[in-house]
Amino acid sequence: MKKVLTLVAALVAATVSLSAQDTQKAAAEAAAALTAATDAPAPAPKPVYWTRSILNQINFGQTSLWNWAAGGYNNYTLAAAIDANANYKKDKMIWTNRLQLDYGFLYSADKPILQKTKDRIYFESKWGYDTPVRHLYYSANFDFKTQFNDNWKYGTPKNEAGSDPTIDQWLAARTLMSDFLSPAYINFGLGVLWTPKPWFSLNFSPLAVDFVVVQNTKLRNTYGMELRETGLDPKEGSNYKPFRFGLGAQLKADAKWVVNDNFSYTTQLVLFSNYLHKPLNLRVNWDNKVFWKLAKYFALTLSTNLIYDENVKVKALSDGTKVPAVQFKEFLEFGFTYTIASKN
Repeated sequence: MKKVLTLVAALVAATVSLSAQDTQKAAAEAAAALTAATDAPAPAPKPVYWTRSILNQINFGQTSLWNWAAGGYNNYTLAAAIDANANYKKDKMIWTNRLQLDYGFLYSADKPILQKTKDRIYFESKWGYDTPVRHLYYSANFDFKTQFNDNWKYGTPKNEAGSDPTIDQWLAARTLMSDFLSPAYINFGLGVLWTPKPWFSLNFSPLAVDFVVVQNTKLRNTYGMELRETGLDPKEGSNYKPFRFGLGAQLKADAKWVVNDNFSYTTQLVLFSNYLHKPLNLRVNWDNKVFWKLAKYFALTLSTNLIYDENVKVKALSDGTKVPAVQFKEFLEFGFTYTIASKN
């Protein structure tokens, strides 16, 4: 009996020993697996090829006078702007897109009508593919520019009764200056894009096709459209062609200096030379914008637009004829601003 008990005790001891060894082995294997998992490299982040941003602005101005000896009129201004960007970059290819929308109007007590102060639709797209030369890309460039609706120049109406002019008299005295697709500028060019700095780019298109469209027949003579046939009455707008074709070269320079998160300066200069008609007489467009964010949702914006186009007759001479001249517009605005941007 004593031998049997000794044998049973030995078997139990052997079983416990084997179980302990298995447990230690399993623990060691688990520890090794955990260490391997900790040392394994983290998965690479998913590449981001697109970056997007939308700047939204609403600006308001108001002037109120009460017994003001120097004179003047109560007035109110309201303007809205959107500046949207969508840019793509992958390997050797880049593609940048920008849409600018501006619209604003003024109400002044001296005229019982709304007068438009700003109106612009401007879309531009640039595509580039890397060349063996550093910072140089083969490029294709597309631009489209027009406005939302009609714009008028208001003269002073005559009222024989001596009282203030009525709304109908003000409307009768105005002159149409521009309209939707009147004019519209469409340009497509092939060339090279040079980006020596992140804040500067220069796009040169020695082969650029340019279309100027004037849909409204009343404005075709103002914007230099050609007569359909020689000998037609130049005073009749329908006698002019609705578009003008140009083949030439375009140079576009863009720069943006960001001083800090709250202050930036953006400028763009576009020059176009028409090979088919007076190539030395350049069409000039120069836009500037200073953006100063004063608080989280409020900013001060100074913008200017300069245009020279010898085909656009804007300056009236003493004999009543109109000739080309430099066009300049400036805005200083304060208001609400909010930016929506993608996260890299």
